[in-house]
This record gives sequence, C-alpha cells and structure tokens, in this order.
Amino acid sequence: MLQDSTVNQERSRRKITDVFSRDEIRMLTERSDLMGFAAVGFTWGVIALAFVAMAWAGSQPLIVAIPVFLIALAVLAGRQLALAILMHDASHGTLFKTRFLNEVLVDWICARPIWNDLKKYRTHHLVHHAKTGQPEDTDLSLVAPFPTTRASLVRKLLRDISGLTGIKFFVGRFLMDAGYLKWTVANDRTVLPADGQTFSSRARMFVRNVTPTVITNAVLFGVLWATGHPWLYLAWILAYMTPFAAFVRIRSMAEHACTEVSADSFLNTRTTRAGLIARATVAPINVNYHIEHHVMASVPYFRLPLMHRMLRERNAIDEPPGYLEVLRIVSSQKPA
Repeated sequence: MLQDSTVNQERSRRKITDVFSRDEIRMLTERSDLMGFAAVGFTWGVIALAFVAMAWAGSQPLIVAIPVFLIALAVLAGRQLALAILMHDASHGTLFKTRFLNEVLVDWICARPIWNDLKKYRTHHLVHHAKTGQPEDTDLSLVAPFPTTRASLVRKLLRDISGLTGIKFFVGRFLMDAGYLKWTVANDRTVLPADGQTFSSRARMFVRNVTPTVITNAVLFGVLWATGHPWLYLAWILAYMTPFAAFVRIRSMAEHACTEVSADSFLNTRTTRAGLIARATVAPINVNYHIEHHVMASVPYFRLPLMHRMLRERNAIDEPPGYLEVLRIVSSQKPA
C-alpha cells in the first residue's frame, strides 16, 4: 500500500506536459469533421437498424418477437446514450473541427431528440471538469451515494428499469424548462426564485425551451409514420424511460464513484475496460476512456484509445477494471 501511495503521489504531481511532448499533444488534439460525421452517422444508422428489427419482430411469433424486441430496445437505449455522449463531445468542441457543426448541428440532431440542450449542458458540465469530486462539482450527486450495499444498488437499477427514474426525469425536465428548477443532468434539484414570474410567463418559457425537442421528435415520429410503423415511436420513449436510465447510472458510477477525493484527474476519475456489450450500452463513443478525457478534454473521441495506450506504456495509469468489477466496487458496503 505504501508503494501504491508513493506512485499515486508521483502521478498527482504530473502535468500533462510531463507525460506528453508538445508534438504528441498537438497530434492527440487534432480534430476531424469526417470522424465527427462518422460517429453521428453510425449512431443514427444503428438507431434505424434497431427500428427495422422491431418492425420485423412485430410480424413474428411471440417466442421470436419478444427477445428481438428486448434486445433492440437495449440497443436503442444505448444509442440514445451515444447521442448524449456526442453532445458531450461537442460541448468540448472536439466532435467536429468546424465550430458550427459542434454548436448547431449536434444540438439539433443529438441533444434535442433526447430532451437536452447543448449550451445549458456545457455550462453545467464545464463546472464538473473544473471541480471534479469537490463540493462544487455539478455531478457530485450522481456518485455521492457510493459505495452502497448490493441490495441498494439493485433497488436503484430496478427503479431505472421499471421506468420510475424516467418518470422522475420527465417531471424534473418539465419543471426546469418552465423555470421552476435550476437546469441540471444530476440528481440534485434546486428551486429557482420566482423573480416576478407568472404562470403565463413560465408557460411561454416552457414552450420556448421545449420547442426544439418537440420539433425533432415530431420529425422522428413522422419518419416512422411514413414507413408504416408509427408505433415504433413508443419504443423510442420506452427505451428512454427504462434501460437508458440504467445505462446512464452505470456510466456515471464507472466514471467517478468510489475514486479518490483529490483535485488530480488521474485519481478522481476512472477509465473502465469495455467489451462489445458495454460499448453497445453503457460505454458508447469511447466514453469509458474517462481518465484520458479529464486529463486532456481537448482530445477527440477517436484518439482516446491511442492516448490510453500511451499512458499505459508510460506507467501513468493502471490496468482499468471492467464494468462488472466497478459494480462490485460501488456495491461493496456491508449491510448495517
């Protein structure tokens, strides 16, 4: 333990320029419009394939239809999380090289379809980066309850899968868009002062804030209607209210739960090993390389695996755990 502590202290004193040369930093932070379009196109392509699979399953016997539908629902929720990660990357200006594509295109085709707002998210998220693990961290409530007991973790995940968390999110986002609550993607809720707001002014605020989400979802519904399967839009909502919530929780726990209380990104953040199933669900768009992202947030998603290998080769980080190991860590508290 003493040796590990010494290694951690040495790492905590490192600056990024102690690990990478300026030429390496320049290479790692180079952005690409082509790779941005590839990520967005792949995400929506998989969403389309999930809808196709569900449409096909609708005409099959139940013994075939049910498992196909459930798998497709999980894939759909995983791509909804991918849309959130694409928004996240664009908020850092790394998804595309062209600013307009990060600022406008991603807001409309990634953030708004999942009832999000890129500009509001950026304001919220950059505080998380500046104050990770500190009392001011805007995402602290996502990981503060951990470690917990295995029973408590199971209850949390069951609330997600059952849709209770999704209902809570919808109510919360409604109140945020109407100006009753401070905007957040975390679990805390801050009531905003009235400041002379009336019901009609709040109604106008809500309409203004929610209109882009209504438009993008209306387009999605219209496309599904045109294909002859409007009922598939219900699957989009169901995925968002059930497995999506569980995937977001697992992703959040993996990134920061049960890490060291430190201002150092090598210590207060976790990179997690992700196989095919994890990448399809809880770890899309290389989001599992989270130490790398916090150490140098200007690195685009497609260069994070390379950065990870370079850090490992230089003994700057340890071999990452898998997601099952993370679940064991965050549920390691003994029952009272």
